[in-house]
Amino acid sequence: MPVLLMVLLAIGALLAPALAARTFGAPAANLGALKTTQYAIRLLWYDGLLTEPVDAAAAERLFAIPPGTSAAEVAFRLESQGFIRSADAFSDYLVYAGLDTRLQSGEFTLSPALSPAQIAQKLQDATPERVKYVILPGWRLEEVAASLPTSGLAIFPDEFLALTANPPARPSFLPENASAEGFLLPGEYVLNRDTTGEQFLAEMLNQFDLAVGQEMRLAFDRQGLTVYQAVTLASLVQREAVQAEEQPLIASVFLNRLAIGMKLDSDPTVQYALGFDPQRGWWRVPLTLDDLKVNSPFNTYQNHGLPPAPISSPGLNALQAVAFPAQSDYFYFRARCDGSGLHVFAKTFEEHLANGCP
Repeated sequence: MPVLLMVLLAIGALLAPALAARTFGAPAANLGALKTTQYAIRLLWYDGLLTEPVDAAAAERLFAIPPGTSAAEVAFRLESQGFIRSADAFSDYLVYAGLDTRLQSGEFTLSPALSPAQIAQKLQDATPERVKYVILPGWRLEEVAASLPTSGLAIFPDEFLALTANPPARPSFLPENASAEGFLLPGEYVLNRDTTGEQFLAEMLNQFDLAVGQEMRLAFDRQGLTVYQAVTLASLVQREAVQAEEQPLIASVFLNRLAIGMKLDSDPTVQYALGFDPQRGWWRVPLTLDDLKVNSPFNTYQNHGLPPAPISSPGLNALQAVAFPAQSDYFYFRARCDGSGLHVFAKTFEEHLANGCP
């Protein structure tokens, strides 16, 4: 090799770290002089692959990093999804900057309009911009409120309860003066961390409106129920059925009782009326004979017909069970004695008594 070329290469190697630091920032402290020079030369060689975006006009998109994903795999997926041009260049930048061991799992809002170096920095944020929020079937409004402080959303429980007591944007299926109890469709929602209480409630009600389509509403009508009445009945079915497979049969029992003017005698309505107990939570078990005498319009042991409002948020399966119930001539059901969570059904009160546990 000519001496002049060797001299030029040596000068380049000496200058590379300074040139790379000017463009890409300081190298990781643990690299050492030799590796710093090697990675500096690589980054300078890549040139625009690290400093120029793929598409300056591109929109933002979600990018997920599952727990345990390696830096190399993250780089490969970024390239395959069109966020960056070169996984190799991105991986080398991560090592040079000491970011390869600091990538966070979660969901991130990224854009090909960002340079790869900017994307690498955004992936260091341990607090993703969007969070997953779950409403469980059978939750009452107070249980939803209690889950908010640990959800990652900036919505206070008192604020949420005030909004749901009188929704500011009242959909057509929610009667005047009715709260949103029963209409927060259970499921998983992906929400922006800065979602407001009003936006949160609007999203829940919108999802209910989409899930309960025209076919289901016509089916409710065939049962002689308005949407509000159907949700009220489904909320009882949700709380009564431990196993989802029994929901259509339990719905048929309640519908059979309503048809002949028989009281529903549903324990969950009493639990709802009693409210919170420090030892037993919102849904008291077991209920005592005195509990069954509580003076409340929600107590279906004391009052005929449906309770005045839903007692919880029924899942889609419970709503479908009310819309399309099983066809039965049962009027009674009680828990089996085997601890399975299933029920035994009866046509007469005498059969119902005989089904009691020894």
